[in-house]
Amino acid sequence: MRLAWRIALLVAFAGHAAIFAAPPGWRPAPPRVALPDMVELRPGAFDYRASGEFTRDGRPAPAPRETITIARPLTIMRHQVTAADYRLCVDDGACPPVDGDAAPDRPVVKVSWRDAQAYASWLSRATAVRFRLPSDEEWAYAAASRFRDDGLPDSAYADPGRQALARYDAEVGSDDGNDKEPRPVGTFGANEHGLVDMAGNVWEWTDTCFARVMLDGRGEPAARLTNCGVRIAAGRHRSYMPDFIRDARGGGCSAGAQPSNLGFRLVHDDGGWRGLRQMLAGQ
Repeated sequence: MRLAWRIALLVAFAGHAAIFAAPPGWRPAPPRVALPDMVELRPGAFDYRASGEFTRDGRPAPAPRETITIARPLTIMRHQVTAADYRLCVDDGACPPVDGDAAPDRPVVKVSWRDAQAYASWLSRATAVRFRLPSDEEWAYAAASRFRDDGLPDSAYADPGRQALARYDAEVGSDDGNDKEPRPVGTFGANEHGLVDMAGNVWEWTDTCFARVMLDGRGEPAARLTNCGVRIAAGRHRSYMPDFIRDARGGGCSAGAQPSNLGFRLVHDDGGWRGLRQMLAGQ
């Protein structure tokens, strides 16, 4: 309730600010879509294995672990965007349609990263609140105990072929035999933050680009090649997917086991309202 009140106040404040700067008689259009159910996570720090592919002296190397600090509250959707949610965007002409006729209470799947971006832009316009895809670090922080370390044994890095096989075995082993078809919201339960279906059978697009990183002798990054045509889809394991792929089972996964389904959830991006937010929180 407090979170919904704060977001509503931010919307009202934004509307009044626009009125003050606009010509006489102009009024902002009211939000056309209800705000999604959101959960606010407190700032904190956590242990995180970096995403991407790493090499040292020309050979595959394990991704380094680091402590990531989420410095501001993270407000994220309680559940993935549903088929009913996405349909509103399609009906408004802002999102491309998806294949199939999914039940409205199930996560929308067979959506690309580009489709998710289109939905985030549409929802931001329709609610007057800015939404975006989370970064991989934010998703891992929100997933908490549902986030699985995708590190491999040191022996797996002896050569690229052995690494690919070890990764495939690890990812297949993380599949506990659940039905691959999208299930109703809440089927896979809630984590300690109250977020449902984290690391279920729908992988979620993030905004993080795929990177190849060369490490120096101390294990520190010395060079980085970033490819934003490939994004991270987070779930039971990480997958690196071209941003136009809608169904990973039809191809497109760069390494390891393919995600069962591709969907997404969004975060509320309130960077422009940080000062007002602190005032509302009494900080």
